[in-house]
Amino acid sequence: MTAPSTFGLSSEARNLHWLLTNLVEEVPGIQSVAVVSSDGLLLLSSDPDRNDAARTKSPQPKGPRGSSADLATVVSGIGSLTIGAAKLIQFGRVKHTMVAMDEGSLFVMSISDGSLLGVHGSADCDMSVVAYHMALFVGRAGHVLTPELRSELRKSLEDASAGSTR
Repeated sequence: MTAPSTFGLSSEARNLHWLLTNLVEEVPGIQSVAVVSSDGLLLLSSDPDRNDAARTKSPQPKGPRGSSADLATVVSGIGSLTIGAAKLIQFGRVKHTMVAMDEGSLFVMSISDGSLLGVHGSADCDMSVVAYHMALFVGRAGHVLTPELRSELRKSLEDASAGSTR
């Protein structure tokens, strides 16, 4: 994974980037990670270079169409669907969701106030290890993911996207 530039970000934003980088690098089988706001916007991603690859149509690794934005869309949709189901069934809030597929897995976990952590894992990943490390990330990130930090992260992604299209 290529670490995104954290120059000019607050210490909280840099720490969140560091936590995400550690999650991807230390847990075998994780292919990509996205942190999504309650309104479905990508806040943080493990693979910002895949956005450039998606724009240039270069060969991409397996995953949600090679784009962090696509992973964020899937995570947001699954989060919304499961929250609606939980309200309908009246069993309380959704803590996490796992989708196992033939060639991989998708994990979605609530962070705080509607924000979500989504992980795309390989077919051979140990799902319990991934879930454990996601819970650690959520425990460490949940209290710092304030509205101000979400706004800063969103702006840094928009700035990076504008810079790469020039």
